[in-house]
Amino acid sequence: MNHRHLALLVLAALVAGCGIPTDDRPRTVQPPRGPFPSSATADAAAPAGPAVETLCLVRDGRIIPVVRRVDRSPTVEEQLRHLLAGPTTAERDTDLTSALPGAVNAAGATVTGTRAQVAVDEPDEAAGRSDDVLAFGQIVCTLTSRDDVTTVAFVRDGRPLGVPRADGSLSEQPLVRADYAPLIAPR
Repeated sequence: MNHRHLALLVLAALVAGCGIPTDDRPRTVQPPRGPFPSSATADAAAPAGPAVETLCLVRDGRIIPVVRRVDRSPTVEEQLRHLLAGPTTAERDTDLTSALPGAVNAAGATVTGTRAQVAVDEPDEAAGRSDDVLAFGQIVCTLTSRDDVTTVAFVRDGRPLGVPRADGSLSEQPLVRADYAPLIAPR
């Protein structure tokens, strides 16, 4: 066998072994549960005002704290809603995104003492998101950026929810910013 035939066989084997397996027929992919605000809604959520709020967004697989000027200091529930609304147009123009849509369906937040408790609905299996570590990190880092919140716990149907930390371990305990430190971009 000459080198040309050998090269063609090797190339054919490589091409046949690479790629994503195909389905026999097209399959329907369900979009993640919303709501997904339009950019106008997200932009309206961040007016320029005398108070500040920190939202933790994502760029290049890292959590990026972003400071927004707002009319008044938001409640924990409002700040979570602002985070869920995602980046503004100007923030998207700097390549900021969010891992939350489709990965974590946060339904609301309450505060007891200095612990925020975030209720999380069952994820939609058809959403196809796999960056839930970043999504939970965004929530923990955003809420612990407040002076009145030191830990964040997650619950589903009233029971503690095991969520991933940056090291890949699951925790049902209240989480702190340090649990996601390897994912947070330096300021």
